[in-house]
Amino acid sequence: MVKVWKIAANLNFIYMEEKMNKKIKQIVSIISIIGLVSVNFAGCANKEMPSSSGKNEGEKKSDVVQSILDDNLPELEKYTVNLGYYNCDHMTAACIGKDSGIYEACGLDVVVSGNGKVPQAMAAGQMDAGYVGFQNIARGYLAGTQIAIAANNHTGGTYYLVVANDITDPQQLVGEKLGIGPEPEKGSSWRVMSKNLGIPTEGKNYDGISFDSDQNKYLALKTGQIKGYTACDPWGSMAEYEGTGKILAMDDRISQREGECCVFSLNLDFAEKHTEIAERLVYAHSKSIEFIYTHPLESAKIFAKNYGVPIEVALKTIYKKTVGEGRTIRWDLNNDAITMMLEENISHGDYDPVTVNEIVTYKYYDNSGVADFEEFLKEKVDDVFPLTLSYEEWLKVAKERESNVNIEENAKN
Repeated sequence: MVKVWKIAANLNFIYMEEKMNKKIKQIVSIISIIGLVSVNFAGCANKEMPSSSGKNEGEKKSDVVQSILDDNLPELEKYTVNLGYYNCDHMTAACIGKDSGIYEACGLDVVVSGNGKVPQAMAAGQMDAGYVGFQNIARGYLAGTQIAIAANNHTGGTYYLVVANDITDPQQLVGEKLGIGPEPEKGSSWRVMSKNLGIPTEGKNYDGISFDSDQNKYLALKTGQIKGYTACDPWGSMAEYEGTGKILAMDDRISQREGECCVFSLNLDFAEKHTEIAERLVYAHSKSIEFIYTHPLESAKIFAKNYGVPIEVALKTIYKKTVGEGRTIRWDLNNDAITMMLEENISHGDYDPVTVNEIVTYKYYDNSGVADFEEFLKEKVDDVFPLTLSYEEWLKVAKERESNVNIEENAKN
């Protein structure tokens, strides 16, 4: 066990490189306590919320949940799965799986936890499955952890540089205190954004600080302790919604070619002992993504509840990930994309060489019964929510399709 904890401690995870500046941490903690900002991310577990899961008596089941029930899946052994994710919109499938009733319909007993220490928990054997950043998987393998990619989750890009409103020129960021960590040059998204903005990539040109969550970066910007930060949504959309800051740049490589940002991963020790459960988790993951695409309003309500953000922010986030920025949330494994990201990361010295077959496990995906993602898009998404839709057009169509979902009661709360 000591050895395992040493491995976990030695991993250079993006969100955990060092503790926050003491002063900033104290301010963020005070603000969180007195409630100046209504963002209370604590994961999906034990959340009570009406949904189309059919869990409440007399409540109509969603077509996604019903399709699972119609499959008459074999009963699984009794086992409680511990699954984790970050407070990042790329990993929304975790909350959706829980609160939509998908895990339950799949015969899975899943405890979902939201925090920034998923890789460490998986490395220590405390978590069976999780949504993890791609680089963390590669670094984890090299450190000796038993964590592997079991399915895709997010193809890359759609990562933002959020800055204070008084920043009018990217060059103003040089020398400033930023939530980008002390070595941002080791992150591919920062390399893309800094290059596009024409500002230095190396961390020595900034006062880079590490935070334990994107939410705390946002709080630090709100209180004027930093001038900017890198994050995924909802913490870009949240800054714009509240007028706290603005999105200055986005890692837009996805518009040029596919990559990998974060993945659905399995602890291989768990998966070998509970093979059928591991396969069912991959299947449930795909169904959760299907739900996001086909039930965007319900998904936004679940997102808003679990991420502690206004419904307007949740709606904009769901739109971006499924239409506005492309079909970036997906479950299909893509060896070419994984290879491309490995080559990019290794060429910049992010970690030592590692191959696709060393960090990807295929058998759970192959035996899970997941549908073909591209066929799913053609059959259920492309004609309904084409990529040409503006946010307003998308929202109108979504409201027409989910007329039974009341989002107005969540608005401005």
